[in-house]
Amino acid sequence: MSQIKMISPDAARNVVGIIGNVISFGLFLSPVPTFWRICKRKDVEEFKADPYLATLLNCMLWVFYGIPVVHPNSILVVTINGIGLVVEGAYLIIFFLYSPNKKRLRMMAVLGVELVFMVAVILGVLLGAHTHEKRSMIVGILCVFFGSIMYFSPLTIMGKVIKTKSVEYMPFFLSLVCFLNGVCWTAYALIRFDIYVTIPNGLGALFGAIQLILYACYYRTTPKKTKASKDVEMPSVVVSGPGAATAAAAASVTVER
Repeated sequence: MSQIKMISPDAARNVVGIIGNVISFGLFLSPVPTFWRICKRKDVEEFKADPYLATLLNCMLWVFYGIPVVHPNSILVVTINGIGLVVEGAYLIIFFLYSPNKKRLRMMAVLGVELVFMVAVILGVLLGAHTHEKRSMIVGILCVFFGSIMYFSPLTIMGKVIKTKSVEYMPFFLSLVCFLNGVCWTAYALIRFDIYVTIPNGLGALFGAIQLILYACYYRTTPKKTKASKDVEMPSVVVSGPGAATAAAAASVTVER
C-alpha cells in the first residue's frame, strides 16, 4: 500500500516565499513608467523621490533582518529585498540625474541620514545583542514600524475614492497585486510563525482587500475616460515576506481623463 507523502512545512514555506518573491518583484518594477517618462523628458517634473527613499530604507532593514546572524532561515527575505535595493538604487540614480540642485541636495541629505541610521542599527545589534532572538526582536520591531507606516500610505488614495466616488486613481490591477502580495507573505510568515513578517504583511493584505471592496463599490460611479491623460503616483508597498519581505515601491499609473 503506497504511502501519501505530505509536503513538509519548510518546503511549503519555500514555495510560498518564491511566489512572494515573484509578486514583490513585479511591485518593485511598477514605477518603471514614471522613470521612463523622466528619462524621455530629462526632467523629474513634480514627481518626488520620497517614496523611493523610504522603500530603500525599508529594503535595507529587511535585508539585515533576513541575514543568518540576525534571523536564520530567511534567505527569501534577503533575496527580494536585495533585489529591491538594486531597483530602488537605480530609480534614485535616475532621479538624481534629472533633478535640480535643490532636490539633489535634499536627496543626499536624506540618504546620508539613512546610511548613518543603518550603520548605527547594525553596530548596535551585532555588538549589543548576542542571541538570534534578541537581534530578531530589535530589527523586527524596526521593520514592523517602518513597514506599517508605508502600508498606511494608500489610506490617502482610499479616502479620495470615497470622497469622489471614483476609482480612477486606484487601478484595479495594482490593488489586486498588492492584496496578493500581502496574503502571500502573511502565509509565508504563518507557516513558520514570524510575528515581525506577519504584522506589516497582514496590514498589506487588509488594506489591499479594502481597496478591492472600494473598487467594487465605486467602479460604476467612476466617470468615463477621455483622451487626455496624466501620470499619477500611487504609493504601494512591497513588504517582504517579509518585506515582501518588505519593501515598498511607489507605483506610477497613467490615468486617462
